[in-house]
Amino acid sequence: MKILLLNGSALPRGNTFLALEEIAKTLRADGIDTEIMQIGTRPVRGCIACNQCRSRSPGRCFFDDDLCNRLIERLREADGFVVGSPVYYGQPNGAVLALLQRAFYAASDAVRGKPAAAVAVCRRGGASAAFQTLQMPFQMLNMPLATSQYWNIVYGLGPGDAAFDGEGMQTMRTLAGNLSRLVRALAALPPNAPAENWTPTHFVRDDLKKR
Repeated sequence: MKILLLNGSALPRGNTFLALEEIAKTLRADGIDTEIMQIGTRPVRGCIACNQCRSRSPGRCFFDDDLCNRLIERLREADGFVVGSPVYYGQPNGAVLALLQRAFYAASDAVRGKPAAAVAVCRRGGASAAFQTLQMPFQMLNMPLATSQYWNIVYGLGPGDAAFDGEGMQTMRTLAGNLSRLVRALAALPPNAPAENWTPTHFVRDDLKKR
């Protein structure tokens, strides 16, 4: 089994990496393979709602000039997913959100039903809001959330500071243990997560649109 971890920080070995590596180390000790994928510093496109991923390049983003399609390929291979991001102005790194929105929209089948978790890393405040934002797509895609003993938040300012957040690192290890159990339990179940066919609904009355 394999868990993909996405490091949403531009710093390859900063505090977000330390949090994810604590998870990965615990998973590896439990016999689960891991890969930490680095978002890097190259520009990441936002979704432009062109819908070409539905018609001209099914299962892939039509734009192939950044990390998105490589992420989709890794997601297809993985049994579970963890995304970590630093907190900028009470929000996740914008590049992470752009990447996940495109990957999940273009290739929701690559992740649907797979367990997932989010991790927010911050200096002081805004972590809970960023954490909640990162988790939102998982709940739309029927991805079971791996929990921990506290919200998945780690604190640190300078490079390496996160290693001294004792409770934060403990939270990462507990998260890894729960993710390991969840992945193994789901592997014993039928492959398709229970879900009805989607019935998209909006709240604009058709009779008013005709006036």
